[in-house]
Order: sequence, then C-alpha cells, then structure tokens
Amino acid sequence: MERTALRRRLTWQVGTVTEIRQETATARTLVVDVPDWPGHLAGQHLDVRLTAPDGYRASRSYSLASAWTGETIELTVEEVPDGEVSPYLVEVLKVGDPLEVRGPVGGWFVWRPEQAGPIQLIAGGSGVVPLMAILRAHAAAGGTPPAKLLYSVRRPTSVIYLSDLKEIAASDDVEVTFAYTREAPPGEPRVGRVDADLLDAITFTPKDEPTTYVCGPTPFVEAVADLLVAAGHDPARVKTERFGPTGGPR
Repeated sequence: MERTALRRRLTWQVGTVTEIRQETATARTLVVDVPDWPGHLAGQHLDVRLTAPDGYRASRSYSLASAWTGETIELTVEEVPDGEVSPYLVEVLKVGDPLEVRGPVGGWFVWRPEQAGPIQLIAGGSGVVPLMAILRAHAAAGGTPPAKLLYSVRRPTSVIYLSDLKEIAASDDVEVTFAYTREAPPGEPRVGRVDADLLDAITFTPKDEPTTYVCGPTPFVEAVADLLVAAGHDPARVKTERFGPTGGPR
C-alpha cells in the first residue's frame, strides 16, 4: 500500500479544472478533480506541469489551499510578472481544461489534527495559501486547539481569501490579525512590516508553546523566524516555508 501511494505521488496525473474563484486582481483559486489523488495533509504542496504545442514543458510547485476531503483539491496561484507558468494559470486556464499535477509533496510544514498545542500562523502575501489549508483542516477538526493568524499584506485589495477569513474571524475559533505594509483600510492606524512589538502584542507567547508556521517570501520568513527565536520561541517549533524566483512553493 505504501509503495502504491508513493508511486501515485511521483506520477504525473491529469486532473480537470471544475471551478475557478477570483481571489484578488492577480490571484485565483483553481478547484481540480484528480481521480487518483492519494490525499494530502494541510501544508503540503504539489507540482504543476504545462506542456506547449511544440513539446516544451515547464513545471512549478504550488501550495495546496484545501484540506483533503476525499473529493477535489484546490490551489491558489498568484501571478508572477514575467512568470513562465503562473500567467497561464491565472489568465488563460478555464473550467473544463485539463491540468497535469504531481504530489502531494512535503512532510515538515504540515499540521495534523492530533498535534498538541496552540497553532500560530504567520503569512506574508501569498504565503497565506498553505496556512489556509491548515485553517480549513483545523475547522474540520472542530476548531481546536487555539489558533491565531497574522497576515502581512500590502493593502486591503491584496488580501487573499478575504471573505473566508472574515468568516473564520467571526467564528471565535481563530484570532485573525492583518498587518498592512503600504496602505491600511480606514480606521486601521498601523502601517508597517511585522516587527518584534507586533509579534509580542498579538501572537502566542513562548510559554504557550505554540507550533508556529511562517510562510512567504524568503526575506519575510527569515526576518520573522529570527524575531521569534530572539523572543524566546523554541526554534524546533518554528516551521518555515519560503517561496521565490528559484521555484519553491507559491
């Protein structure tokens, strides 16, 4: 059985796009039916491969945005200017089109319902995607243990999953805080990057012994992880996922 599951993860499969949701002007969620998908854990990613008419192929890794329910998978893609794959996924791909995928991939940056202790999620930009999968798995598990999300984003129009996050915040199961770096909505006085004071004010303390997941561009992840460790958090409980031009998960 394990060999079968591994073979499925390493084999390219052709799924069908069944739904597309526009999240922001530059990001959208693709719902894909993959008949032989082996299932996945919240926080894992997958590979997407495109093949041009002349046979040229390009592949990229993208974080899974959905908790596994036994049906479809979801990935949210933010368009990268001059990118090779993301412009097609964001601007061209349509419902009914085939999409070649392989996975799931990754076993470190994951959350399991049986995992003990609070969950601290810290996202920069589209780094919120795998954290949304964790939030959805957390909700499916009954909304326990305690969880908080700190989401650093340029401006209100850049927020991915806005309606979902409003609903999650209203449920009292998860504390959601936005940190706007360039433009804040009316009534929000703070504009700036995540710093030590903000982390101290709104995240779980080291004494709470949370498992912290940090995902975003490499400079953001490294800065936040350093601040957490400097504040006294156990480095072994700070899990990081970076993405960038080298082709890591997006």
